[in-house]
Formats: sequence, C-alpha cells, structure tokens
Amino acid sequence: MAERFSKIGFVLSIIGAAIGLGNAWKFPYMVGSNGGSAFILIYLFFAFAVGLSIFFAEMAMGKISRLDTVGAFKSLATKGANSWKFAGVIMVTGLFIASFYTLIIGWVLKYVILSFGELPKDMASSETLFVNFTSNGIGEQILYFSIAFFAYFFILTKGVKSGIERINVYLIPALFILLLLMLGYSFGMEGFDKAAKFLLVPDFSKIDQAAVLNALGLAFFTMCVGIGAIATYSVSLDDKTNLFTSSLYVVALNIIVSVVIGLIVFTFVFEYGEQPSQGVGLAFISLPTLFAKLGAMGNVLSFTFFTALIFAGLTSAISMVEPLVFYLINEFKIPRLGAIAIVGVCVYCLGTLCALSNITEFKEALTFFGKGFFDVLDYLSSNIMLPLGGIVIAVFVGYAMKRGSLEELFLPYMGRAVFEIWYFLLRFVAPICILAIMIRQILGS
Repeated sequence: MAERFSKIGFVLSIIGAAIGLGNAWKFPYMVGSNGGSAFILIYLFFAFAVGLSIFFAEMAMGKISRLDTVGAFKSLATKGANSWKFAGVIMVTGLFIASFYTLIIGWVLKYVILSFGELPKDMASSETLFVNFTSNGIGEQILYFSIAFFAYFFILTKGVKSGIERINVYLIPALFILLLLMLGYSFGMEGFDKAAKFLLVPDFSKIDQAAVLNALGLAFFTMCVGIGAIATYSVSLDDKTNLFTSSLYVVALNIIVSVVIGLIVFTFVFEYGEQPSQGVGLAFISLPTLFAKLGAMGNVLSFTFFTALIFAGLTSAISMVEPLVFYLINEFKIPRLGAIAIVGVCVYCLGTLCALSNITEFKEALTFFGKGFFDVLDYLSSNIMLPLGGIVIAVFVGYAMKRGSLEELFLPYMGRAVFEIWYFLLRFVAPICILAIMIRQILGS
C-alpha cells in the first residue's frame, strides 16, 4: 500500500473504528446498571490489560509485515507458516458485522429524516413507529440501508489517504462538536445531575462476578480488536508516528466519548422520569419521545444526536471491511475497485437478508436455531468470532512471532519496563480473560 496515514489521520481513523453505534446505548447502560464509576474503573483496567495489549499486538503485525492479515500471519510465523495463514479468516468477522451494522445505520438515517417532521409524543406511538418500520417497511428499510451502504463504500474507493483518512479527519471532529453541543445543552437540565450520579457515582454493591465479566467483554469489544482492522491500518502508518502515545489517545478518547454520550442520553431519560432501557429501544423508541417534549428545539437535538450516530456508524463500518479489501488486493492482485465490488456484493446481500429476517413475511424462512438471520450474524460475530480472533492474535504475537522484532518496534516508544508488562499481559492474561468472556457468552445465550 503506497499511501500512508498521517499521525493524526491514523489516530482519528482508529478512533472512528472504535467508536460505533453501541457507544450510544450499550456503554452507558452497562455502566449505570453495574455500579457506575466502580464499573468504569474495572472497565479501564481491562481496557488496558486486555484490549490495549491485543491492540499493540495487531499493530505490530501490520507495521512489521506491511502485509494484509493473511500475509502477516504467514510471513511473521517462526514456524508453521502455512498453517498460521488460515488464522487470517478472522477478517471475515468484519464482513458479518458490517452487514447488520449497515442496516442499523440505515435505521439511524430514518430517524435523521424523521427529525424534520413531528416526533412521536409517547412511548406507545414511538414503539409502533419503530416496529412497523423494522417489521413491515421493507422498501423503506432497503432504501436507507442502500444509502448507508453506498456512502461508505464510495469512501473506500478513494483509498487510504483520500478516502479513509479524509473522512475520519472531518467526521470524528464533527462527531465531537455535535456531542459537545448536546452536552452543553444538557448542563441546563435538571436531569443532568441525576445522569451524572447514575453514570459516575460508584456503587460497589453492584459489583459482582457478572459485572466484572461485563466490564471485560465491553473493554474487548470497544477496542475494535480481533478482526484485523488495526493490523490493516497499521500497514499504512507513517514511520514517525509514536505507537505508544497514539494508542493511548485512542483508548482515552473512546472512553470520553462513551461517557459523554451516556450523560447526554440519560439526562433526557431522567429529565422526563423515564427508566433506562437496554438495546435499540433506548435510541429508537425512548429518546425520540423525550426530544418531542422540547418542541422545535427537540427536533434540532434529535437531528444532531442521530447525525452524530451516523458519523460514528460510518467510520466503524469502513474499518470492518477494509481488511478483506486489502487482502483481495494483495493476494489476488485485484484492482481496488474490483476488490471493493466483491466485498460490497457480499455485504449488500447479507445486509438485505438481515433486513428481510425482521419482516413478518420472511421471518420464518430466515430463522435458524431459533434466531433470525440478523441475530445469527450478531451472535456468531460477537460471541464466537471476535473472541476467537482476539485469542488467535494474542497467542500468535506472544508465542509465534520473534520477540526481537517486537522489541525493535516498541522499545523506542514504551521502554523496557512497559514492554515487559505488555508482553506478559499479552501472553498470559489476555487469552485467559477472552476465553472467560467467550465461555460465559456461549453458556449464557
């Protein structure tokens, strides 16, 4: 890959990959329901001990090899290279996630458009609107899904510098500005104090084994590791970039954005006496009714909030499919446009099936093992493939790569003591923790 990220471009692109739609509801809900800042402290520990350790490992694979994920496994393995290359299948996870993720971005786009008109005034009408849209409005769903799909695949055609970096340089600061504007508005509301207490005041009585495992899982999944995205982006990383500080910026900003979104969301929830809810219901059912109570200003805030989610979603989706695009270019010498077309067809077909699996007429035909096609892809990628990808990367870099290559790459940035801590965490702590996540999620499903 001839093009290289600038330092700021790399940081913003990784932040764009890490900050996704789940930040709008999953992080704040889990923090609030698991002990507030007590949960955040545990999350921070795992973010650095597990998430960041694998983050560095992926970065090393891309930076040292300058190859796609499959090529990196094959070229960096000290033995068994022909076997290790099959580990590159982890990038398929991004394809699966991008398929249903694009559909959700389409839902968000629907609500951006809805912000220009009358918002639902009560929970019953809001729920009816959302259910009808996802269960009956197949034409409308496909329309918004297609718009989201073509938007970020067009960005991908522009390459690393002109496409991925440029869009993140614009969208990530825009996301921050939109969130800060909404946060500033929230300061003047009575619900802000309750939201701050809900999210930030520690309640250690709620910390149990489940809360610890939830914090571990959240730390792993919010770092965008396990699909080869970090490795792929690191191939195009400028040699002058400080690997250590850049990575810390990513972790810090990801956490800050998650907390800010939580403060915004729950300010409105508590302002109007609603109860926090988990999942899509919070963003697509509860919030529109709360915005509606503010009249015209509510429409402005609704537009701002859902536009911010669009930005977060697009930047994440791009990172999910780029590893496979890069592999096709390197392995089969396919022009970038051709590789994007192949990946695009797969994403569009799988995403369409996800949309159809929610439609009443098609739901039965697209149900497998008691789950709709949408839920199957979500479960397979989140509960099995992502954790497996993390374990594979940790084991490979920790045991199958030359330690000397890692020292040469990282020692100038992190020093001997930090390097030894990271290497220990990668080899012994991260695999065990991720395996614990995986077992719990499978048994709990």
